[in-house]
Amino acid sequence: MSPVLDTAFIPPRDREELVRHAVWESLVAVDIEHRPPAEDISVRIGLGDVGPLTFCTARASAVTVRRTERLARADEEPAVFLGLQVSGTSLVAQNDRECVLRPGELAVYESVSPYTLLFDEGVDHHFLRFPRAALALPDRLLRDTSTVTLGSDNPVARLAFDYFCQLAVTDELHQGGHADAVVEPSIELLRAVLTWQHGNSDLAKGPLEATLTLRVTQYVRAHLADPDLSAARIARAHGISVRHLYAVLSRSGISLGDWIRTHRLAACRRELAGPKGRSRTIAAVGRSWGFVDASHFSKVFKQAYGLSPRAWRDHHHPRSST
Repeated sequence: MSPVLDTAFIPPRDREELVRHAVWESLVAVDIEHRPPAEDISVRIGLGDVGPLTFCTARASAVTVRRTERLARADEEPAVFLGLQVSGTSLVAQNDRECVLRPGELAVYESVSPYTLLFDEGVDHHFLRFPRAALALPDRLLRDTSTVTLGSDNPVARLAFDYFCQLAVTDELHQGGHADAVVEPSIELLRAVLTWQHGNSDLAKGPLEATLTLRVTQYVRAHLADPDLSAARIARAHGISVRHLYAVLSRSGISLGDWIRTHRLAACRRELAGPKGRSRTIAAVGRSWGFVDASHFSKVFKQAYGLSPRAWRDHHHPRSST
């Protein structure tokens, strides 16, 4: 995501006001208390929208953010915020409850109630804003799952963290048809996180099934390099049968074997063309992405791209003539 505000290029006397204005106009009205003096304030913010969803990626010096009672009462469009902790720690407090977030953890909180966000170590965080109505969840469920650390004991939350981090920083997903394609899965995935955390099996079934294809493909992407990646392993990781796995993917037009092979080949193609394309042998690159048979790797690579892996690498890294 391209930054829209970087205080490195702003005079110290203007930094606090410009940061406040950017956050108020694009995300939410809050009071912002910077810890360091004006000349040491450092803020870098990137913003994006995908349909009704808003993303903010922030890196900043230590700060406290408060949504006061007055600001919360004035809310005309109730929203649910999702906070993703990238590095360091932070604290979220709302409704007489607080939680600490560490890297890889997330939490939700609502715009209609006062809240406080403490970033004593500085900010390295993604903020995502969802319209409250789009989630269509009971008030009680939201109250019970807000300001709760979501992470290690919630497998859906672990998946959601990786997914939403990528969504926040990938500009291509904020444009055109890509944006339209990710809105509903994103809403359903957050619904799945919260209903799973709440333990409401009836409510969880819908979003969990609706996001199954998304969760499966994210899992496969994360394990593309594993040579033992199989339908049985994927199904077991998601608590479903192999038959159900194939049926779900088929409804989305995905052939599992073809999908895995295509994405493995794309990874090999990028590596061979990249700056370290000659640092390993062709066979080693193939093995690192699950192609244990070098001759098979060369054959399917040429079928896909019209060039052998060696020819592709030589095209991007021609050998020096002597």
